[in-house]
Amino acid sequence: MNAENGRDRRSDGRSPRQARPVKILRGVLRYPEGSAWIRLGETQVLCAVTVDERIPQWLRGRKHGWVTAEYGMLPRSVPERAPRGRVSGRSTEIQRLIGRCLRAAVDLERIPDLTLTVDCDVLEADGGTRVASITAAWVALADAFERMRERGRIAEDPLKGKVAGISVGLVGGVGMVDLAHAEDSRAQLDLNLVGTDDGRLVEIQGAAEGEPFDEAEMRGLLRLARRGLGAMFRAQEKACAAPRSGRFEVTWRR
Repeated sequence: MNAENGRDRRSDGRSPRQARPVKILRGVLRYPEGSAWIRLGETQVLCAVTVDERIPQWLRGRKHGWVTAEYGMLPRSVPERAPRGRVSGRSTEIQRLIGRCLRAAVDLERIPDLTLTVDCDVLEADGGTRVASITAAWVALADAFERMRERGRIAEDPLKGKVAGISVGLVGGVGMVDLAHAEDSRAQLDLNLVGTDDGRLVEIQGAAEGEPFDEAEMRGLLRLARRGLGAMFRAQEKACAAPRSGRFEVTWRR
């Protein structure tokens, strides 16, 4: 199997090394302290930050804050309606992932006695919902921290750097970055990677379906992932440099 092959074309015309078009807007909601919307191909996620002056019991007296997340999919974010109900095991695992990754980018001592909850709601799913959520959630946090500084609620920016996610996989023996659902569903190996903009990795999740993979294939996918993460960091930077949107906008032009 070839974990890095630039000659093959995918069904949407992308090369294996090319991520889907990505757009992020910040400040799209009126009420949350921070918010962001992301569209990654046909996947859309809306993130909203709530700041609470309560912290977990085990953090009291430590002069630390906390960042956590909740994740969910709207019933018609998928082709067939998914009934509302209890949070699934998958959603629990993803929201824990989002929280861990965001905390890796935040100096919790700079938000003492505050809890920031980032709600990530999938509006439309076509693969990569968890990595899109992490990427947009970071922008929503940045938006919230900027508002908090403007209002004198915190003195310094708590962000230590950027964090974003990307998926990679082996599909038909070819290494590909940013898998859409049709590719992810037939991948022999798929990985979700979360990294920082200084080149470090926060988390790697993945497994092979059927045949095991070797270190050379893993290294090839890591190279692809770094290219994909670069696209996510550029989208984050562009979103943060732009004025707040001021309203939720779902129009999309490639």
